[in-house]
Amino acid sequence: MTVRRDFKESARYRPDLVIGREELFSDAREQLARGGSVLLHGPAGIGKSTVLRALAAENAGAARTVLRCSATESESHLPFLALADLFGLVLDEVAPRLPAAQRTALESALTGRGESTLQRDGLALRLAVLSTLRALADEGPVLVVADDLQWLDPASAELLGFAARRLGDSPVRMLCAVRTDGEEYDRHLRACPPDTLAVRLGPFSRTQVSALLDHRGYTGLSRSTVRDIHRTSAGNPLFALELGRALAESSARPRPGEPLPVPTSLRALVLSRLEMLSDEARRTLLVASAGARPTLALLHAAGRDNAEAETAQAAALGLLATDPEEPAVRFAHPLISAALYAEAPAQERRAVHAALSTAASDPIERARHLALAATGADPEVAARLAEAAALARDRGAPSVAASLGLLAARHTPADGEPGPDERRLQAAEDAITAGEADLARDIAREVLTRATVPAERVRAWMVVIEAAGQALGEVDAVFPQVLADAGEDPRLLALVHYQLAWREVVVDGDFAKSRQEAAHAAELAARGGDRRTELMALAFQSSTETLMGHPDAPRTIQRALQEPQDPDVASHHNGAAMARFRWLLMSDQLPEARTAITALLREARRRGMVESEVHFSRLLADTELRFGHCGRALDVAGESLRLARDSGIGESASAMLASLAEASGGDVDRALALARESADHAEVDGDQLYLSLSLAALGYAQLVAGDAQAAVRSLRRVRELEHAMGISDPARGRWQGDLAEALVRIGEPGEAQELINVTRVHAVRLNRASVLAVLDRAEALVRAARGEHQAAQAQLLSAQDRLARLGHGLEEARAAFALARLRSRNPGPGGYEEAARLFRRCRALPWLRQVDKAVAAGPAEAEPVPAATPAVLDGLAAMERQVAALVMEGATNREIAGRLFISVKTVEATLTRVYRKLGIRSRVDIVRLAAGRRST
Repeated sequence: MTVRRDFKESARYRPDLVIGREELFSDAREQLARGGSVLLHGPAGIGKSTVLRALAAENAGAARTVLRCSATESESHLPFLALADLFGLVLDEVAPRLPAAQRTALESALTGRGESTLQRDGLALRLAVLSTLRALADEGPVLVVADDLQWLDPASAELLGFAARRLGDSPVRMLCAVRTDGEEYDRHLRACPPDTLAVRLGPFSRTQVSALLDHRGYTGLSRSTVRDIHRTSAGNPLFALELGRALAESSARPRPGEPLPVPTSLRALVLSRLEMLSDEARRTLLVASAGARPTLALLHAAGRDNAEAETAQAAALGLLATDPEEPAVRFAHPLISAALYAEAPAQERRAVHAALSTAASDPIERARHLALAATGADPEVAARLAEAAALARDRGAPSVAASLGLLAARHTPADGEPGPDERRLQAAEDAITAGEADLARDIAREVLTRATVPAERVRAWMVVIEAAGQALGEVDAVFPQVLADAGEDPRLLALVHYQLAWREVVVDGDFAKSRQEAAHAAELAARGGDRRTELMALAFQSSTETLMGHPDAPRTIQRALQEPQDPDVASHHNGAAMARFRWLLMSDQLPEARTAITALLREARRRGMVESEVHFSRLLADTELRFGHCGRALDVAGESLRLARDSGIGESASAMLASLAEASGGDVDRALALARESADHAEVDGDQLYLSLSLAALGYAQLVAGDAQAAVRSLRRVRELEHAMGISDPARGRWQGDLAEALVRIGEPGEAQELINVTRVHAVRLNRASVLAVLDRAEALVRAARGEHQAAQAQLLSAQDRLARLGHGLEEARAAFALARLRSRNPGPGGYEEAARLFRRCRALPWLRQVDKAVAAGPAEAEPVPAATPAVLDGLAAMERQVAALVMEGATNREIAGRLFISVKTVEATLTRVYRKLGIRSRVDIVRLAAGRRST
């Protein structure tokens, strides 16, 4: 258990000693008891830390692990400092349970040693923090106590919020406090779980101030003096205590009616107490106030030779908090440090920063002090700040990098190389990586107001476009402007046209135009010598060509794979290796595809490329699913989905694949929910590409669930979307066979045959062998519905054999199942043995349940043919006609469900509609209608 000593000293922080906060303390206690989290907020000195410590002491006993951090303003610029406070004592316990990339990132962040693998957005570190909290929670409840959230370094605050939003049902509670002087507390909730209760601490009443002063030993004060203290402090408990302390330590008491012999603000009060310090001790405290996490060693290095004696003097006056176990020099309250620093003359502050610029051990801190010691433009300072920004970037702290970059720009001479705007643009790009899109956009637009160099203007426009995220339609007006700025420069034009290629897909869903833009971007990049953009554009061009069924796809992939290569592009999820994998998968080269995607996934994990890992693990699951390894696909798809949700990347795509895996080898209800979640994500993002895939997954899940009508609705929409986008390769979504089968089930064999005929043309042209076999399986169902049983059996045998040779295990099993239903009117359990064996080999549990239903339903009759149903049923829909016709033959609801591959509930709902349309009330009336027709 990790519980700091101060949490064990409960006598000092008993709840009954929290003056004036009984009601809110009770609310917070109940929230924590329910497993929720609490955020205390209010102005400085209002008592947040006191309440926080009391609540922490009360709840520490119920937690296996207590993690604590308490930041100060002077520390807020250093990345991961709060993270080190939280996890420093548990790192050795948790590190062995973390994936290698996450462990490396976390150890690098906490120790400052080693080289981080986080070169872009720090996702591995985010996931490491989340994994650490989950690992601790697996051993028992965790309590995270964080004071002064407003001073948390941005990197730690972002990481803490990232994890908090994704902890779900894990037994992790957070107890936080934040200063909100005239500010809204909402933005600080981002560092807390979604169920956090926000509790505002307001000013004390005069009675409560009196009780507080009595409790702290400042007794004997007259009522008028207490009233004056309450008025002067405005009910702020810290101010009131400081006023009471000053009065208690003063030999002269104010006369009644006279103002208190103390200043009316904490800063002035602090300064009056600082007057009791020697000049040298005051200078030492000023150095401490300017430093980040100051220690005696740092003070010595900054030239304060008598730091021990001088800090001891300050501690005796209550200016510093003492803790033998804490090496840092900490002020009793951050406001004391802030007041001391604010009151110091500017020249003295600069001298302090100059001393710390050489004394500090961390290069980021040294660069910051150097900047604060300097005035005006200074190329050396600017270069040091730029180096510190790069270091912060490598540490996975892009927000800090952006701040340092802006400082670097401020100190860069106007004629410097690189120039100030170039450094601002780097800061904007760091802000994009940090998720601070508004800041990035503001920086870019500021640069655009004065930039005249085309390269800088285009780079700024690229930031504006990327800041739009998925909402590319909102920046349509930018493209004509950035094209004008790019002029005739092929390097700049390549960047623009690459973005236009994505816009055509995301906004308009036009693959033909997207391909043209990508090809143009590749050509321009080649002319301009920009190999990275050329490779990315070629990879994107080959992907669009593959999905379109364009004959140039293999040739474009080879161009994208030619040397020289860029290592970042080679392992990127939008790179050429990814395009080659997609082509292998769609061409039925499953073993080669699995080898390719496994290698890419391994490399992504080695390099800590979390975004690529999300996509590659999803595609590995897709590959396993095509092999018919449903259990393996279900496991990998689950990993991909969890990683996607943890990282906030690729959630729609991962939910879509997880739906397919669940419908094939897991839980159909979960498959339906995941498919709808995926479709909703895509709809909100305006992403037509993944919307069609999500609806295809939904249609498949509905088909497996026995709801053929719903499957037809979903898959018809997929057909419309892909037609509009210009996608003609049926191997992309492989939904055509499912739609044809669903159409047969609802009595629409004509539409099914038309779909098969159209799809077959493309499949033959592109040599999509497995698609052709699936189409044959669907066509056999059409023939069976028309009574052509022998031809249907022969076609199913052929389809099953070809699917087996191609390695598509699940599709092979589905063909065997269709054949078993068709072969005999009385197959019995033995007739389904082959299908059951194949489904068991695939671990296709939902399909095995369908086999069980078919066996339990008894002998399988020939599928009812709509044309042969009684004329009285002509006004019904296709499914309604089939159900009514089977009722006329005497089939039970369960038997109907088994024959039509639908649920009993669907049968009941369909019959209700039949009764309404025919003006009857029961199954008996349907039988009577049939008998009446036969007697005529």
